[in-house]
Amino acid sequence: MLTQHLQQMENHIFQNLPEEACGMLGGRGNQVEEVIPITNQAHSPVRYYMQPVEMLRAFEWLEQQQMEMIATFHSHPMGPCHPSETDIQEFAYPGTAMLIWSPMDENRWGVKAFVIEGCNFREIPLVLLES
Repeated sequence: MLTQHLQQMENHIFQNLPEEACGMLGGRGNQVEEVIPITNQAHSPVRYYMQPVEMLRAFEWLEQQQMEMIATFHSHPMGPCHPSETDIQEFAYPGTAMLIWSPMDENRWGVKAFVIEGCNFREIPLVLLES
């Protein structure tokens, strides 16, 4: 993943505070090539629901570009920086990663990546490349 992808996600998250923000990451293999912000239809600081029409358009665009969704991302504005029970129960994309953004302190946010395996989650490394 390029540092510019992190910046694009962070911008989307800050634009949507205090609500959770969400979106998809598209690419080939495990290499992120596109950040696709999606509206949180729940408009909630503790829950997200990706707007279905925007998701459909994103999947269609990815297919046209010969890419796949390789991860979803969303924020936890009030923490913690790991999947919630709801995140795990509602996860619908096996084989993809879940990135979660949350505040590290008053002025700084962080992101972690996870894979969901059944009712559990496991953190995986994020490899950052210079833009």
